Amino acid sequence: MSVVAAPSPVLAVPGAVAAVPGSPDAPVPWHYGDPLGEQRAANERLALVDRSHRFVFSITGAERLTWLHTVTSQHIAELADGRSAENLDLDLNGRVQHHFVLTELAGTVWIDTEAERGPALLDFLGKMVFWADAKPQAEPDYAVLSLLGPLAHTATPALGLDRLPETYEALPLPGGGFLRRMPWPTADSFDLVVPRDQLMTHWTELTAAGAQPAGSWAYEALRVAAARPRIGVDTDDRTIPHEVNWIGAPDEYGAVHLQKGCYRGQETVARVHNLGKPPRRLVLLHLDGSADERPTPGDPITAGGRTVGVLGTVIDHYELGPIALALIKRNIPVDTQLTVDDTAAAVDPDSVVADDSPQPGRQAIERLRGR
Repeated sequence: MSVVAAPSPVLAVPGAVAAVPGSPDAPVPWHYGDPLGEQRAANERLALVDRSHRFVFSITGAERLTWLHTVTSQHIAELADGRSAENLDLDLNGRVQHHFVLTELAGTVWIDTEAERGPALLDFLGKMVFWADAKPQAEPDYAVLSLLGPLAHTATPALGLDRLPETYEALPLPGGGFLRRMPWPTADSFDLVVPRDQLMTHWTELTAAGAQPAGSWAYEALRVAAARPRIGVDTDDRTIPHEVNWIGAPDEYGAVHLQKGCYRGQETVARVHNLGKPPRRLVLLHLDGSADERPTPGDPITAGGRTVGVLGTVIDHYELGPIALALIKRNIPVDTQLTVDDTAAAVDPDSVVADDSPQPGRQAIERLRGR
């Protein structure tokens, strides 16, 4: 099941430019005439991004957290009020089906995820309730905005707050909804999940308070630079959590807890953690900017004429130039010369997460063998 989000009213703001048809961000502004300047504002000052095409739903009921804990990858059974986490739904083989952000607030779990995947996630969770006191339900009247930048504290009066939340903390807003701090795409990233009929009110008040309008181009460029994957663009139907750095508890900014009980796909997660290595890894690529055209997501990546990976998000960054995320074979050396179509590409070595630490399972086997 898929969904096409309705065009955002922010597209009517003077200067707003829509993304190309077919883009996952087509319902919201792509930029406002200065995409690189908007990225700089989000990184150095304060910017406001319309992400109202996110799919939002809620879960109520006394067992909402303990039930959700049993069917997803993150440890959330005892998540405190006003706290958030990232989470995954995996299939039986441990492949990623859904990535979402959840917030527990005042007796309700709020979930937001990609627009085209939200209905399928909601449908799956609804089928898994059985006898638990948990009620997943769509919330079409809620929308997401993102406030980015080190000057976010200047916007607290416009939000009716006296402080900013800590990472993964959520503070209720006076008119409904909440402000949540995220650890990405920048060090100062905040999501507003608000009633949809207040979307333009918040937009007007925050821009009047000094937030510069920024399009989804700015958000995506900063996300790619931070090497944070987007499901369905930087992942495929074979992706497992270890390949895209989604392993970790909430305080580790991950989406898969390695010390929790059984859930669908856990066997693959445990096996890779204890005994194996993921076949691929997510990396940041620097692309040759002299090419006439940019490669596109899904293009094969080659080394010496051999396919070694697949391209994900491609974007122009205000400092780094053309960059992309990619899934490449884990055994490809960082300094390998890569090509995407006719475009040269190079792995950013700082984006490679070291995975050479001893594996617990193999260490145990060696101890049993007396080594």
